[in-house]
Amino acid sequence: MQVLKEEGRRPQSKSYVWLVRTGDNGGIPIILYNYTPTRAGSHAAAFLAGADPGYYLMVDGYKGYNKVPEAQRCCCWAHIRRYWLRAIPKGHEKDYTHPAVQGFLYCNKLFEYERSYREKGLSLKQIYHRRLKDQKPVIEAFLSWLDQLHPESGDRLIKAINYSNGCRPFMMNYLKDGACSLSNNLSENSIRPLVVGRKNWLFCDTPAGADASMKIYSMIETAKANELDPLKYLSFLLEHRPGAEMSDEELEQFAPWSKLAQETCK
Repeated sequence: MQVLKEEGRRPQSKSYVWLVRTGDNGGIPIILYNYTPTRAGSHAAAFLAGADPGYYLMVDGYKGYNKVPEAQRCCCWAHIRRYWLRAIPKGHEKDYTHPAVQGFLYCNKLFEYERSYREKGLSLKQIYHRRLKDQKPVIEAFLSWLDQLHPESGDRLIKAINYSNGCRPFMMNYLKDGACSLSNNLSENSIRPLVVGRKNWLFCDTPAGADASMKIYSMIETAKANELDPLKYLSFLLEHRPGAEMSDEELEQFAPWSKLAQETCK
């Protein structure tokens, strides 16, 4: 997004919003937006500082996330699949001898398994065991197949290979816990309100305004994710005025998932 009055930067400079949200494992949905002037990976590390080491972080292949060593990083298979899809030449979608089609099908197989688990209503423990049985061999076969690819031409195909190879260290981490997602599609869906919104409000004037705006976005989108009326929830917060002097237990009463908020803001 654009922030006009950042110190030492032109008004036309690009600034960034980082989105962090919970997964789709049945827990409380929390969506947080964080403004920073640049896209340096250190910003992600600072925002996530304090989380218990060993947590799972589902992201795309951006190398800046290497600055977050405490996390067990999971790669987004939707991003990998997208690279292979883009590499398929027009008219070759059904050409199963083409490497791009083959790469796409390997990725797609994982999503087919995930859909079947959801349709069957499997528990997280059952998903964990089924992934090891069904999906781990697919990934192993994909990596073995990937090792044999050495194209001399085809920019998009080479990009798909390079992107996939860059994700190798993180490809199987999601197999460690049935609560992990296969992709970060949830995050991509959650960033859309911001993308649509900026077409209307265009820019933020100051860094303080950008930071405040992202806090309000976090409140509204988390309220919506918890099935609250966002206008009622904002009114609820303004009426009760939770503040920094309150304890964590007191503040918890005003969270979108609290009993009080759920009873008041539907």
